[in-house]
Amino acid sequence: MKIRAGYDIAFQCFQETPMVLMLSVHPSRAPDLRSEHRISLSGGIASRDYLDMFGNVCTRLVAPPGVIEIRNDFVIADSGRPDEVAPAARQWAIDALPDDVLVYLMGSRYCDTQRLSELAWSLFGGVAEGWPRVQAICDYVHDRIEFGYHHARCDRTASEGHAEQIGVCRDFAHLAVTLCRCMNIPARYCTGYLGDIGVPRDPAPMDFSAWFEAFLDGRWFTFDARHNHPRIGRVVIARGRDAADVAISTAFGITQLARFAVTTDEVTDENRKAQEAA
Repeated sequence: MKIRAGYDIAFQCFQETPMVLMLSVHPSRAPDLRSEHRISLSGGIASRDYLDMFGNVCTRLVAPPGVIEIRNDFVIADSGRPDEVAPAARQWAIDALPDDVLVYLMGSRYCDTQRLSELAWSLFGGVAEGWPRVQAICDYVHDRIEFGYHHARCDRTASEGHAEQIGVCRDFAHLAVTLCRCMNIPARYCTGYLGDIGVPRDPAPMDFSAWFEAFLDGRWFTFDARHNHPRIGRVVIARGRDAADVAISTAFGITQLARFAVTTDEVTDENRKAQEAA
């Protein structure tokens, strides 16, 4: 299958403002691109890309005073298969983990493991290690937190999300990642596109989504505590320890979000004809 994705974002800048954007498709998905993938900046603003310590593509620029518009529109191929389910995937002992995986066992800005370790062991210590334990964590987080865009808060930690029992997709991911790490399961935060493919359409405006990956049987598996069932058509943008590592924009100065629209749709014969007619 093919997916058409992109965004139309604008910021109001009150002075010349250096910015870092994390809006490019992750390099692991670059071979799947079926059209040009280019971040378009208004006013001919210059930019350059670099790879961060986690292998994500970051875009540096200096925005002039006024409104900066950021757009992209591309087509990417996808297997069309739902997230893999591997109930027999095993949890590795800590001393067997690769060196570069160890960082995903440690606490981070929004994943405050020290506050939830005792709770995690009381809840999941009796659950079989590996996939069953990660799934039990997803079930718990899915039932614990009430989703709502009006619950969004940019500084909520995992322990605060657990206590408040409300949040958006990043809060589900942060809590699940934290509980996994408390149980010695490496887990990393992911952000990207997730359209309503193969599921009823959500009437809420489209947004970037957050999920997580757990390291089992020597590789990373996708989990999603918010939806808590395999989904089709994920397109990862970035991975990191938590949301602080993968912010879609970081401004070194005061800015205001002026417009935000995200598109993620399966390319079908019907919408292809509509696009051609337009």
